[in-house]
Order: sequence, then structure tokens, then C-alpha cells
Amino acid sequence: MTAKLAFIGGVALFAFAGTAGAEPYKDWSAQKGAWEITTKHVDSNHIDDYLTGIKGTWVVGEEIAKKHGVIDFYSVNVRLDSDSKGANVMFVQHYTSLANLEPDKARDQAIDQEVRAILPKDKDQAAIAGYDKYRTHEDDSFWQQIDFSK
Repeated sequence: MTAKLAFIGGVALFAFAGTAGAEPYKDWSAQKGAWEITTKHVDSNHIDDYLTGIKGTWVVGEEIAKKHGVIDFYSVNVRLDSDSKGANVMFVQHYTSLANLEPDKARDQAIDQEVRAILPKDKDQAAIAGYDKYRTHEDDSFWQQIDFSK
């Protein structure tokens, strides 16, 4: 057992030795903004229902957020082998700046007012309650894109 641990430790040390000299802004650069990745598991028999539903809920909010400059890109991705365990629907949003995650009362209230004009709160809550019958939340995380062209 200790020989196995020593081997794994040696491999890890060797793997990191090659990156010890890497320098941010010389070898790579972090890009502005952030990618929010949210994953869900949806019962494979209900993926079409879910996609149809979020077109009238989540997509509405994303279009409004895009119009207000909070995000510049969003997408919904479905896993090709959707019968597998784990996440099979992925939501992607790109925030142009981390500052867009900070509260902005005027902007946030304007966005909320626009969303509610299209999607009243009771309709939104009913849709979410319907989704909860066949979907589970897997993960929500933020990622930063790296550029290696330096």
C-alpha cells in the first residue's frame, strides 16, 4: 500500500513539475467575465416537455438579461445519451463582467418588471412546480475562460 502511495505521489509531483514555471499573462490569461454552468437531470421521457416549458420561462428571462447587457450569451444543451445517470440538461450563461453579478437596483427592478409583464409570477411558479415532478438539480458553478494565445 505504501509503495502505491509513493508511486501516486511521485506521479503527481512529476505532473506538477512541468507547470511550476507557468506564468499568468505570459503563458495564459484569464478572460473577463464568467460562465455560469447549471446542470439538471430530467427524466428522459420528459425532456421534450421540459424544453418546451423553459422556452417560455427561462429563455424569456435570458433574453431580457441579454437585452440589459447582463449576459451576452446563453444556451441550453441536452446530453446525447440522456438516459444515462447524472446531468442530461445543461444551461450556460456568459456574464460579460463579474460586476454584472453585483446588485443594481434600477437594472434588476427593470428586468423583473419586464419578466413579470411576459411571465406573471403565478404562471412562473406553476411551471416550476411542474418541472419539479421530473427534474432534479445537479450542479451550479461559475467558470472562467482561459486564453493560451499569449
